[in-house]
Amino acid sequence: MSEHDFDFFHGHWHVANRKIADIPGRGTEWVEFDATSECRPVLGGGANVDNLRAADWEGMTLRQYDPEQQVWRIWWASSRAPGHLDPPLEGRFTDGHGVFFGDDVVGGHEVKLRFDWTAGDEPVWQQQFSYDGGETWETNWVMRFTRV
Repeated sequence: MSEHDFDFFHGHWHVANRKIADIPGRGTEWVEFDATSECRPVLGGGANVDNLRAADWEGMTLRQYDPEQQVWRIWWASSRAPGHLDPPLEGRFTDGHGVFFGDDVVGGHEVKLRFDWTAGDEPVWQQQFSYDGGETWETNWVMRFTRV
């Protein structure tokens, strides 16, 4: 685990998204859509920024490594929530698999969030929500990346 954990993700990507259309736990309809993504290192490589562009919205992620605590923190912002930066998730990579946890409010409900990253030539990111303090997790968004 180091500031190089996300180096696999630098560059340009096609993104195949599969996402629950409604608030998780309240709906089961999955939608699929394509997007593009570009990730670049910043701050001497100890952080990175990516832009995700779909047909009608744009998102941005900042990931920053804390060498003292040996964790990554991940922040998300989207054109769907102008002026809002989501609370960070925190975690680390072990053997090419990154797990990150955080807390947020979604649809008026407190939720625990989990991001799972599988590194490699065709990375996969998954988001899961828990409405019961982390006892159970519901996957609500999966992104599969193919390098452009």
